[in-house]
Amino acid sequence: MTISRRTFLQGSLVAASTAGTVGATPALQAQDQPLRAPAGPVAQVVRDEAYWRDIKSHYDVSGDFINLENAYYGIMTRAVSDDFKRHIDRLNRDNSYFLRREFDRQGIEAIRATLAQNLGVPTDEVALTRGATESLQNLISNYQLLKSGDTIMYGNLDYDSMQYAMQDLAARRGATVAVVTTPEPATRQGVLDVYEQALKAHPRTRLLLLTHISHRTGLVYPIAELVKMAKARGVDVIVDVAQSWGQLDYQLPDLQADFVGGNLHKWIGAPLGLGFIHIRKERLSAIGIHLGNADHPATDIRARVLAGTVNVAALMTIPAALRQHDAMGTRNKGARLLHLRNHWVAQLRGSSKVQILAPDDMSGAVTSLRLAGKTSFDDNVALQKTLIDQYGIFTVPRKGAAGGACLRVTPALFTTTAELDKFTAAIRQITT
Repeated sequence: MTISRRTFLQGSLVAASTAGTVGATPALQAQDQPLRAPAGPVAQVVRDEAYWRDIKSHYDVSGDFINLENAYYGIMTRAVSDDFKRHIDRLNRDNSYFLRREFDRQGIEAIRATLAQNLGVPTDEVALTRGATESLQNLISNYQLLKSGDTIMYGNLDYDSMQYAMQDLAARRGATVAVVTTPEPATRQGVLDVYEQALKAHPRTRLLLLTHISHRTGLVYPIAELVKMAKARGVDVIVDVAQSWGQLDYQLPDLQADFVGGNLHKWIGAPLGLGFIHIRKERLSAIGIHLGNADHPATDIRARVLAGTVNVAALMTIPAALRQHDAMGTRNKGARLLHLRNHWVAQLRGSSKVQILAPDDMSGAVTSLRLAGKTSFDDNVALQKTLIDQYGIFTVPRKGAAGGACLRVTPALFTTTAELDKFTAAIRQITT
C-alpha cells in the first residue's frame, strides 16, 4: 500500500500520541492550527498574494523592523511555537517519568521515522542531531578512510565551521588541503569546470566537502553533478544541506551523496537546535563512532552522534513543524521564496553600482549583493548599519567570496513585496 507523505505525517503523530510518546493528545492536536493548502499550479500559487497574506497571519512577526536576514534560522509558525510550549510544560510537569517510560523508547523513534520519511530515506540511515554544524563536524572528523599523503578538498564558499573541521582532519591524519575558489560571476558550467580542474590537479583527493546553497552568496551548487564527478574519481563527498533542506524541492537520494548533514530550524521552521545526519547504509563503516559512543552498536548510525541529554521539547515539536511545512509543500514554498528574491534582484541587477552574486538560474531565497568598490568586510558592516539605523531594514554582512565581502539578503514567507521595494529604494538612495 502506498502512503502519501501527508498521511504518514498525520498518522505517525496520532500513533505517537496514542502511546503518549510525543505529548500530542487529541485535545492538544486540535489546537494545531492547520495551514490552508494552496490551490492551483505553482506558477499561480507564487503570485496568489491573498494566500501568502494568510500564511503570514500564522507568524508573529515584529513590526519594529523589516527582517531580510531569515537565513540564520526560520521562525516557527504560531501553531509550532504553541506545540513547543506545550511540550516544555509537559516535560516540566512529568519530568523523567515521561522521558524514561515513553519518550526515550517509542517517542524518539516515532519522530525519527517521521523525519526519515520526509527526507526520503530509510529510518536506519538517519540520526537526530543538534544542528547541521554538529552533523557535518561528526561526519568530517570521524571519516575513516583518509590516509597520510591524501588530499581533502573544500570550497571558499563552504561554511566556516566545516572548513575548520576539514583543516583539523587533515592535520590529524597527515593529509593536505586543497581549496576550490568559485569564480565570480558564477555560472553552472563555470562551477563544474573549476571543480573538475581541481580534482584533476589533486589526484590523491579522498574527501570532498560540498555545500548545496552557500550561506555567503546564496549560490545553489549543482550537487548531483558534482557528486557524480567526484565519485568517478573515487572521491567521497560530504554534503551540507543546511540552507537547502525545506527550501529546494528534492529528497536526499536525488543528491546521490552518501553523507549528508542538515538542520530543521531554517526552512522547515522547527525550534532552534535541531538537525539530522544521513549516512547511506552501505557506507556506514566509513564514518567512525563518535567519541566512543557505546549506547548503540557500531552498525547503528546513532553511534555517530552525541550521546547525552538533548532538547527533548524541541525534538517533540518536529512532527508539528513537518505538518506545517507539508501543508504548504516544498515546491510552493521554494517557488514563493524565489519569486520574492527575484522581485528585489530584478530592480537592482541592471545598476552599475550593485553587483548581484548569485545568477537567477542558481538561486533560492538567499542572495548577496556588493556595492561597487565596497569589498571589505568593514564596508559591508557599515552598509548593514546604515540600512538598520536609517531605514529599519535588517540584513547581515558575509565574507569569503572571491570578489570580497558582501551583504546577504534573505526574505521569508512572511516578507511582502512592499518591504522588498523599500529595501531596493534604500539601496538606490545609498548608491546615489
